Amino acid sequence: MKKFLLFTIVCFSMLTTCSKVPITNRNQFTAVPESQLIAMSLQEYQSFVDSTGTVQNTTDAALVKRVGSKLASAVEQFLNENKMGDRVKEFKWEYNLVQSNEVNAWCMPGGKIVVYTGILPVTQTEQGLAVVLGHEIAHAVARHGNERMSQGLAAQLGGVALDLALSQKPAQTRNLFMTAYGIGANYGVLLPYSRLQESEADKLGLIFMAMAGYNPNEAVTFWQRMAAQSQGAPPEFLSTHPSDARRIKDIQNYMPKAMKYYKGQ
Repeated sequence: MKKFLLFTIVCFSMLTTCSKVPITNRNQFTAVPESQLIAMSLQEYQSFVDSTGTVQNTTDAALVKRVGSKLASAVEQFLNENKMGDRVKEFKWEYNLVQSNEVNAWCMPGGKIVVYTGILPVTQTEQGLAVVLGHEIAHAVARHGNERMSQGLAAQLGGVALDLALSQKPAQTRNLFMTAYGIGANYGVLLPYSRLQESEADKLGLIFMAMAGYNPNEAVTFWQRMAAQSQGAPPEFLSTHPSDARRIKDIQNYMPKAMKYYKGQ
């Protein structure tokens, strides 16, 4: 049994790839080809929007699409200009608003984004929405979900490849995927995004919104409103995106670098 476990770990390690996260240059290891996760996300995203429905032809729905499109265009331009366009070359961006009281938003690999109406009273403005979408797009571009999915495959399913996991344990693998990307209910398979990943998404999100012409300083007031919204029991968005005084201080400390990318609208 020990020999088999060691063999599994060695094989899983051989499948991992090493790359650097854009801008932060952090080394990261992932065991799942991003193309496989994007293919899976297309199916799961369509299933989600088909089952829940989306808000259409409203001012808020149009705002989500407008902000998402501006951010995506700015991110793609930056990555292409800096020879990192492969990060998003297979992305098929889509931005939808979903009617729900949840204070939440998420972005699947491939640029599939959902914003819940419950978070709009906290975002309040287009700039506030840019904070949320910039943060979620940052998770996708930095492939944080892939890191979490890879950890889950190793810990829960013995390090098997994604296609094998889907064929052998489809329900468990699907739950693992949904949890890795913070979608729907908490299945309890993985811990929330690590502090390192959250800090990285905060930093990248500030820069992405600055690139798109949004003032990164809006992030401070947004997270202050989010912290006030929790009132002891954090909403879903905060349960996987911890917000506290330290986080706001870190954002403030990083602001001078983010502002270098800001040219205003």
